[in-house]
Amino acid sequence: MNEHVIAPPALRADRVRHEQGKVQQRLRRAVGKAIADFNMIEAGDRVMVCLSGGKDSYTLLDILLALKKKAPIDFDLIAVNLDQKQPDFPEHILPEYLTALGVPFHILEQDTYSVVKRVVPEGKTMCGLCSRLRRGSLYTWAAANGITKIALGHHRDDIVETLFLNMFFGSKLKAMPPKLQSDDGAHIVIRPLAYCREEDITRYAEARAFPIIPCNLCGSQDHLQRRAIKQMLHDWERAHPGRVENVFRSLQNVTLSHLADPVAFDFAGLGSKPDAPRLSAVEWLMENPAG
Repeated sequence: MNEHVIAPPALRADRVRHEQGKVQQRLRRAVGKAIADFNMIEAGDRVMVCLSGGKDSYTLLDILLALKKKAPIDFDLIAVNLDQKQPDFPEHILPEYLTALGVPFHILEQDTYSVVKRVVPEGKTMCGLCSRLRRGSLYTWAAANGITKIALGHHRDDIVETLFLNMFFGSKLKAMPPKLQSDDGAHIVIRPLAYCREEDITRYAEARAFPIIPCNLCGSQDHLQRRAIKQMLHDWERAHPGRVENVFRSLQNVTLSHLADPVAFDFAGLGSKPDAPRLSAVEWLMENPAG
């Protein structure tokens, strides 16, 4: 008869600490690599870390603070939270946490909640408009305060989910880039967690016991499409471990000549005669009528 051997509490605690250490090491290594690969942070940068109160942004700030201590360059970190005036928002949590941590921070107050409630019809998801208003507020503050980089807490799984959302519902082959210049050219947005798995971030946040503020204060429902994509990827990963990582790596190995975008790649010029005139789509159809 087999007997289960139960490890003593001290040994179990050692194992837990060992696993937590491995997760922390993976995250720091992944963030460091992403910063290096995309030249996210440079000497003299003032990096605004957008802190929502969720596990991802807490982890982002925590890892960046740890890396800053050992970084070969000098840069500043400023944590910024946008208080959107949702009912029952626990205003004390982030200031108390950041003060205890000794991190420079700013709480930006703007009542975007009322705007979203007024504009979005009852029963419709609020996330899209809420996100645009939040981004506008943060960009404005960054421009007024000498911010050179805006750091967001999106991770690898967010990026892959966005890829499929754009494919399935927007007919576009795009995701979230690890580094982005805003449409007006005024801001550089970075995602240092781009190489990090959500599973690792969840475990890290639990181990660090961050004071999580849930994103359900405005009563908005989950983004149903994103939730469906997340479930699809979860099922894939369970059946075929490593598939999500392979999808992410495919974003780093793009061959435009093997896709079908005539703007991104000059298919029309392949094999064409240098002096031959090109017909527009309308002219070609007129020359080659169906039937």
